[in-house]
Amino acid sequence: MLESTNPIIKHKAGLLNLAQELGNVSKACKVMGVSRDTFYRYQQSVEEGGVDALINQNRKVPNHKNRVDSAIEEAVKAYAVEQPAHGQVRVSNELRKRDVFVSASGVRSVWLRHDLENFKKRLKALEAKVAEEGIILSDDQVAALERKKLDEWMEYYNNERTHQGKVCCGRTPLETLLDGQRIWAEKKLTQI
Repeated sequence: MLESTNPIIKHKAGLLNLAQELGNVSKACKVMGVSRDTFYRYQQSVEEGGVDALINQNRKVPNHKNRVDSAIEEAVKAYAVEQPAHGQVRVSNELRKRDVFVSASGVRSVWLRHDLENFKKRLKALEAKVAEEGIILSDDQVAALERKKLDEWMEYYNNERTHQGKVCCGRTPLETLLDGQRIWAEKKLTQI
């Protein structure tokens, strides 16, 4: 019979004691509302270090098997700095076009691990990168760069950027437009 005055250990020891009394681990786990996996972890801790070892059970152990590859993680981090205003779904779609496959929730997990979970933090990371690289431009260079960036952005927006509309399913605005025109033309032909 395991005993302790510590409330955390008391509950865990109670589970082990109940399983011993009932002679059935499954029933004890069901009564106490815990998984059998948890029971066996507690039992192993007691066998290895006694009742006091139960206090050292850390419930927040990361499951590294669920993490994305380091190359994908680096791509997500780089994209977060490159495009800080993009949300996790957009990042997932855009990286897919670069043959980097990661879900939106995977993107979010990477952001959380690297303190990039919101726009302000991603923007701060971009500012730090710019400050590190020491980019200084004249007013004329800035104006020319802004015009070039605008032209590039319009090209990107219409031809490469995935569209997040409900019906568009990750297509670009141009693809959505062309598909709509094709469907409209088909409908007109069937009505004649």
